[in-house]
Amino acid sequence: YDRLFKTERPDHVPEGVDYKVNLNPDSLKTRTAYVEPSVANTRAGDRCQFERKGYFFADPRDSAPGQPVFNQIVSLKDTLAKIENKEEG
Repeated sequence: YDRLFKTERPDHVPEGVDYKVNLNPDSLKTRTAYVEPSVANTRAGDRCQFERKGYFFADPRDSAPGQPVFNQIVSLKDTLAKIENKEEG
C-alpha cells in the first residue's frame, strides 16, 4: 500500500467537489513473484525479508495454505542508486 490520498489535506477541495478526487490510484499495487519453494509453507501472520525489496508479512485474511499473500511492511532504501546518481551529477 502507498498513500491513500495524493495530497496532504484531501478534504481541501473547492466547494461542490468530492474529496475522492484526491484518492491515489496507485495506493494499492499487486505483484506476482517467483520465490523459493519453502515460502509456500509460510503461515498467515509470519514475517520475512525479501532480498533487496523489504520486510513483508503473510496476510492473515488473504493467505491460503500453499498460497501466501504478502503485504509489504517496510521497503529497503536504495542507497546504491543514490550513490550512482551523485557520482554522475
